Amino acid sequence: MRVLKRLVQTLIIAPLLLLLVACAMHLSNSGESVLSSKADGLLRVATYNVHYIRLGRENGAWSVGDWQRRKAPMSMAVRAVDADIFAFQEMESFAGGDEGSVNLTLDYLLQQHPEFAAAAVGDWRTFPSTQAIFYRKDRLRLLDQGWFFFSDTPDVIYSRTFNGSYPAFCSWAKLRTASGENIFVFNVHFEFKSSSNRLLSAELLKSRVSPLIDAGERVLIVGDINERAGGKSLKILESVGIKFLAIDGSTYHLNRGINLFSAIDHIGASANIYAKGVPTVLRRKFLGEWPSDHYPAYADFDLSPSEQNAEYHPEN
Repeated sequence: MRVLKRLVQTLIIAPLLLLLVACAMHLSNSGESVLSSKADGLLRVATYNVHYIRLGRENGAWSVGDWQRRKAPMSMAVRAVDADIFAFQEMESFAGGDEGSVNLTLDYLLQQHPEFAAAAVGDWRTFPSTQAIFYRKDRLRLLDQGWFFFSDTPDVIYSRTFNGSYPAFCSWAKLRTASGENIFVFNVHFEFKSSSNRLLSAELLKSRVSPLIDAGERVLIVGDINERAGGKSLKILESVGIKFLAIDGSTYHLNRGINLFSAIDHIGASANIYAKGVPTVLRRKFLGEWPSDHYPAYADFDLSPSEQNAEYHPEN
């Protein structure tokens, strides 16, 4: 009888403890989003995983019908962030296989935001266009663009990851500011299940950005790295001079505003790009809806090689 009583107590107490832990984690990874005004001369860079759409599904989670609910709130989120560079992940209308002739999110956001042009896009048969990099046309000009997959054959389009999982890749764009500075933007989405995939992806990305950093180029690495601050994948990239900003709280919220984990979406910059202030995560509904299961995150940068910038250290 005593054993049964203890078992019943355990069955009651354990879920309560888990609930308390979850509540504590949610509170520690939440926080009011205060949109900061963008100072003149600074470059605002954002990352946003917008979640794919299933074209073959009319209703339900991530369906075409669900996209009709999400699209206006997403457009409002993009407008609220007011970025100059916006790196998107999972901007995909999934029809099955690698076929990518339809991209509802890309077309809609470009239509709603004519101030932007899209880099890192092209004919889906030769250029994967699900990680577009939007740039503000009045401030930036596209010089070059490309992609590589996180696989043993990185230059083979849609090649699967190192362990054979779904394709994951990096899109990139070389942009020039109105004042003549060049900047490389690497937009990444690391595979979420496999830590070995993420480590190999980081090593491949490191090999691609190292020559640019050594040559004194300005480099940004942004996107959904699926790893928290201090993780091994981030450290691999930090070893070549990328500084990842300290993003406070969750960037992924289970599509319900539940903030259990610290940031997995990140913004990193080479030493010749100077962060101003601290990054912001926009934890907010629009029109009463969550646009995606991730929040947009952004940070402001100065590209000027001034003495003041050289001495500036962003708050951690």
